[in-house]
Amino acid sequence: MIDHLGITVTDFDAAKAFYDKALEPLGASMLFVVSPEHTGGVKVAGYGQERPQFWITEAEAQKPPVHVAFTAKSHAEVDGFYAAALAAGGTDNGAPGPRPHYHENYYGAFVHDADGNNVEAVCHAPV
Repeated sequence: MIDHLGITVTDFDAAKAFYDKALEPLGASMLFVVSPEHTGGVKVAGYGQERPQFWITEAEAQKPPVHVAFTAKSHAEVDGFYAAALAAGGTDNGAPGPRPHYHENYYGAFVHDADGNNVEAVCHAPV
């Protein structure tokens, strides 16, 4: 349903370092950097697997912070995301595990990025 989305980050370079590491276990990476001539000098980049679908833009932090959930193909990818995100400076907001109160086949993990956004990886394979 959603083709792409973007969030603002207060420190682009720190956010880039975080998302580079956190999204790697999900098979995603930074695929595109928008030329400063097209952004008025604002740093903008897109992440994805085949095309940019998640964008970060350096600006004031969003109020309130947002919740972004990334699709994982397996429970192991969720676990890898969580470990990588914590190692990259994210803070715990829910260790990997089943969340039957969301849906019977819901295995997710949650971290906060440096701007307080709730970043999740979720797999809908049977738990």
